[in-house]
Amino acid sequence: MAERTERAENLRLLEATLPHVLFDGWSRAAMRAAAADLGEDVALFDLAFPDGARDMIRLFIENADDEMEAELEKRDVLSMKIRDRITLAIRIRLELYEPHKEAVRRAVNILSLPQNIALGTRLTAATVSRMWWATGDRSTDINWYTKRMTLAAVYAATLLYWLSDKSEGHQQTWGFLDRRIENVMQFENAKYKCRKKLSERPDLSHIPSPRRFWRNLTER
Repeated sequence: MAERTERAENLRLLEATLPHVLFDGWSRAAMRAAAADLGEDVALFDLAFPDGARDMIRLFIENADDEMEAELEKRDVLSMKIRDRITLAIRIRLELYEPHKEAVRRAVNILSLPQNIALGTRLTAATVSRMWWATGDRSTDINWYTKRMTLAAVYAATLLYWLSDKSEGHQQTWGFLDRRIENVMQFENAKYKCRKKLSERPDLSHIPSPRRFWRNLTER
């Protein structure tokens, strides 16, 4: 209960900060402005986000993951074809970002800095893993690796395209996404043929657990 209350409080502070990110970036200046709006001491923000921008961005992304998963649960995704499930997951994720597009742009720039690449990789890994889980994936074999790595590439490319897309309703982004998904389906067909051949080989027992690998990546 205490953890949920702390998270709710941190989200309240984050929501107050987001409008100021447009002008001040993910910075202490934005936190000071938010503190003034709320009539709070900026020290409260320092306690909530001791690592400053990195902590705020982490919560921002993780909260969007929560909202995406909740929205997907409302949809009958398991009745859809797999390509439609994943397309919907990525589209919902970006639509959730829509009110804060400039904040997302600035977050991407910060996570692209050399000292933040590891954090950005972990956050992306967690996002795509939750996409697969929410859309019904329960694979435990080598598929676990390839599905997440492939989706991470598609999601990252679509996110960057979306950030520069000025078309009405982001229609160009959705077309770009459809083309990337089509590429993935072609890859999956080729992978199936390769996996069929590999299944005939008994010397693959050295491959480590994909779940353990991904858990280590996302929890560091």
